[in-house]
Amino acid sequence: MSWLATKIISAFLLPPLNLLILSGVGIFLLTRRPRLGRNLIIVAWILLYVLSTPLVARLFMQALETVPLLQPGTYTADEVGAIVVLAGGVYDDAPEYGGDSASPDALVRVRYAARLQRATGKPILVTGGGPRSRNAESLVLKDALENDFFVPVRWVEDQSENTWQNARLSYAILQPQGITTIYLVTQAWHMPRALTAFEKAGFRVIPAPTGFTTTYKLSLLDFLPRGRALGKSFVALHEWMGQGWYVFG
Repeated sequence: MSWLATKIISAFLLPPLNLLILSGVGIFLLTRRPRLGRNLIIVAWILLYVLSTPLVARLFMQALETVPLLQPGTYTADEVGAIVVLAGGVYDDAPEYGGDSASPDALVRVRYAARLQRATGKPILVTGGGPRSRNAESLVLKDALENDFFVPVRWVEDQSENTWQNARLSYAILQPQGITTIYLVTQAWHMPRALTAFEKAGFRVIPAPTGFTTTYKLSLLDFLPRGRALGKSFVALHEWMGQGWYVFG
């Protein structure tokens, strides 16, 4: 399935579009089946509120972060052959950089990968194609690592369109080099799905998750709906849907 088709299908299955469709059906039914129509509208509004609260969004993200952080003691694992960094989106046509640059999510991965490379001395592979950008996302990662963090990148995989392809195409590059044990760098919420994909591709993976969801303390603001929180709920639900696809698809 193409990248565009996957995105369109997931948009219909996830908020806010699925809630808009649900409320639209409710409005359509108001004159035909008033009770059912009102119930659908109420359910849609309740779900929209719940998924838009920072508290629920944070709980969703933390529920995904089941892979523990990399302990410093494993930095010296001699059997590890490479650090694989997953692309995380592009800041398109960034005016201050004169072209495409790494997105905020990608920069979190790049920063941690740079630290890990300095601690271990392991070579880096960046992986990610460019289904929606002029430049492959991996090339944007390479530029950030080398020009902003002064860390060399040895391999670039620039054809993949999803995490499953990230794993398969990275294995095709590294396995002929005799490398099948890797550090894998991605967001903590994305690591469970990435770990499954890379292990099924043939790698022995030492996870190196970053960007954990943390909080200082609970406050009244955690119960007020926010667009950013809805975005995090979308990400969490998308990850669970992706995990289900890996199991049953």
